[in-house]
Amino acid sequence: MPQCDSASTVLTAYADVPAPVRGQVRDLRIRWALQEIDRDYRVELLDVFTPRPDSYKSWQPFGQVPAFDDGRQRLFESGAILLYLGEQDARLLPVDPTARWQAITWLLAALNSVEPFIGQIGMLDFFQAGKPWAKEARPSALKLVEARLSATEAALGEADWLAGPFSIADIVMITVLRILDHTPILRDYPALAAYKTRGESRPAFRRALAEQLESYASPAN
Repeated sequence: MPQCDSASTVLTAYADVPAPVRGQVRDLRIRWALQEIDRDYRVELLDVFTPRPDSYKSWQPFGQVPAFDDGRQRLFESGAILLYLGEQDARLLPVDPTARWQAITWLLAALNSVEPFIGQIGMLDFFQAGKPWAKEARPSALKLVEARLSATEAALGEADWLAGPFSIADIVMITVLRILDHTPILRDYPALAAYKTRGESRPAFRRALAEQLESYASPAN
């Protein structure tokens, strides 16, 4: 298994999170990518409720996860880390310039044009649940999500993946779509639902998810 206590590549993650968001924290994206290329890594677990020391904020200024360190680069933000890994392995980012730039474009689209809208549904349903204004805000938020899903499904068409071969763009988009797992929303988008299932069926994803969920039973480092 790529997770190895002696590995030089370090990834930070939370030791535990509230039940509704288990399996959705963004370190999953990096775990998945590392599993796809069979690269050893070790995880430093952080208590989600403990303030970060300045030493960590010099690495991840916002005190979040994931942060990444392979001895050559110390990075934060899942998209940047995935791009860095993709530059090192064609299994994550195609060499062909057209496919490569399509993958980069879709990675940025997933982060900037899709995730903020889908994330709002998760925020309203999980963290603002019970507040009258949240219930009132959800229909308009849902309309925005539906528009983004329709556009994404149309762009995917009958393809298996967003940019030719499987890539870091698919890692991000599929983990974004997983935010909707507590809802029936994707049922109205069968091509996207099937796309998501293809990604979740990859052995590397299953290993990454199992490791993330298993870590929630572990104490913080």
